[in-house]
Amino acid sequence: MNEIKSVSGKGVAVRGNDIDTDRIIPARFLRCVSFDGLTGHAFEDDRLQLKEAGKVHPFDNPAFAEGEILVSGSNFGCGSSREHAPQALVRWNKGIKAVVAESFAEIFFGNCTTLGIPCVTADAATVGKLTSAVEADPNVTLKLDLEAMTVTFGNETITVSMPEGPRQQLLQGCYDPTMELLAVKEDIQKTAEKIPYFAW
Repeated sequence: MNEIKSVSGKGVAVRGNDIDTDRIIPARFLRCVSFDGLTGHAFEDDRLQLKEAGKVHPFDNPAFAEGEILVSGSNFGCGSSREHAPQALVRWNKGIKAVVAESFAEIFFGNCTTLGIPCVTADAATVGKLTSAVEADPNVTLKLDLEAMTVTFGNETITVSMPEGPRQQLLQGCYDPTMELLAVKEDIQKTAEKIPYFAW
């Protein structure tokens, strides 16, 4: 797996607190056979509701079509534990590669980490400043530095936070448990062969 020390890209801001996983990817899309069936459906119902009201959701705004770093409010990703939520974000346009918010639901945070998506936090005022900057200039480049724990945009640099364990997993490239198991497949086979009651 790749070590993830920094993420750079344009931003897309979705304002609001307590944005749950059912809003990120509505339940009806969980029936897809593979995660590829989620492509294009992130925030589907929110987008439709705004469209009917004559408004435009950030994920439908061409100005933010190249956004790769999502900025939002507190308790982002709350609700059900569906892994489909970060999978849908990964499959939106260029793909969301990092999320900056005031706070995250714990299971959503973990699902993102397993996919190599850093989720970092900052206080409301700092996130508000970043949100305003992204909305004012969709072309501004954001750089998340996981070693320095900063986000730089334009001439501004803000400090962000992340639990040390997941941060080290990303920095060391050991965030995907399935890939870690596959990396030691031969050792697992040798161990299995020594267990008399285990039919390999």
